[in-house]
Amino acid sequence: MNFRRQLRADVSINLTPLIDVVFLLLIFFMVSSRFSDFTQLTVNLPEAKGAPSSLDEALLLTVDADGQMRLNGERVPNDPTGLGEAIQRQIGGNSDIPVTLSADAMTPHHYVVTALDVASQLDLKQLTIATQPQSERGSR
Repeated sequence: MNFRRQLRADVSINLTPLIDVVFLLLIFFMVSSRFSDFTQLTVNLPEAKGAPSSLDEALLLTVDADGQMRLNGERVPNDPTGLGEAIQRQIGGNSDIPVTLSADAMTPHHYVVTALDVASQLDLKQLTIATQPQSERGSR
């Protein structure tokens, strides 16, 4: 008896149709997905060459590490509605008054974002975020 081995065909996977399918799935998901729009706060920081023309009108919004807010030394609510009303009373409809936001380094982020959001809603034109040089900071 003569036993011959049967020749097997080479087994290979053609990747071209697989790549085509993955590409079509990618296109499908890109077209059908809905991207969410994030609201952005536009903050125009003034240049540091000079002081504002009238320092008496400037507002200082201070946020401490506990989230308590003070507007020119007077305590104001830290919720968007109360803060917006307090700033509106101070500016009297004049959105050109410079506002400086001074927040503690350990202030929770959402309080700072609330202050920036209220400033954006009131269309305040001159908003500055106060910082101090690194050399003045105490070592931690």
